[in-house]
Amino acid sequence: MNRLIVFAAITAVFNLPVSAQEPSETGLLIMAHGGDSTWNDAVTDAVAVLADRWPTVIAFGMANRVTLQEAVDELERQHVVRIGVVRLFMSSKSFLETTEYLFGNRDRMPEGGHRGSNAMPLAINTTVHINEEGLLDEPGFGAILAERALALSTKPSSESVLILGHGPGDDAENEDWLYRMDRMADSVRSAADFHSVMVNTLREDWTEKREAVEIDLRTFVQRETDAGRSVLVVPFRLHGFGPYAAVLDGLPYRADSLGFLPHPLVTEWIREQFEKIRSDDALN
Repeated sequence: MNRLIVFAAITAVFNLPVSAQEPSETGLLIMAHGGDSTWNDAVTDAVAVLADRWPTVIAFGMANRVTLQEAVDELERQHVVRIGVVRLFMSSKSFLETTEYLFGNRDRMPEGGHRGSNAMPLAINTTVHINEEGLLDEPGFGAILAERALALSTKPSSESVLILGHGPGDDAENEDWLYRMDRMADSVRSAADFHSVMVNTLREDWTEKREAVEIDLRTFVQRETDAGRSVLVVPFRLHGFGPYAAVLDGLPYRADSLGFLPHPLVTEWIREQFEKIRSDDALN
């Protein structure tokens, strides 16, 4: 009996029984941010079906060297000769250079590195290939946003939808986030005759930029409320509602606090990313 192994950012290890895998020399290593047990369970549930087909592990912790080494060791114990790394992050740039360094695909740790890493690459006896895309690169996820908005809606013409994401610190990169989010938001606009559909990023980890966004968000919600419209808040996150309840505290809005998970399209995206790696000429 094979297992889906989950390496948490601290020490916990969870095992899920799965059915027999088809023969494969390529193991699947999924990197994810990690959060509380509910957040982690949502990722584990999305990945479990993939473990029916391939040796599969999850490493939580944002390019955390400890969990990544544990994940590599587990796959090598299953005698894989190649590892396909799928990074379950919004941006394709998230921790990419650090990940490349840790897996031996880059000569130097990027300047500043990452708080979850140190200067030592991983000990690896296998070939590693890392996916190049993030969730932001998949416009098809607009279908998830549309489902979330429709589930909250009662009268679209008198409702405005606010799609709210984490966002990066770099201004140019943030503009790219907003462009890609807005492209996905077209699915929401097509799904119903909402009064408006707005996208924004909170810039969560950058205090000065975040403060300005918080003012804009609260102004938007209050303006729509004063105009007699309801605001539907859809989180542009892998799972959960993040800090948005605190940001919008005291204002009227509707939200179900669901991110992209749970949804089968996320599982399908992971599978497609892994299949790209497996079909790469370098693996044949």
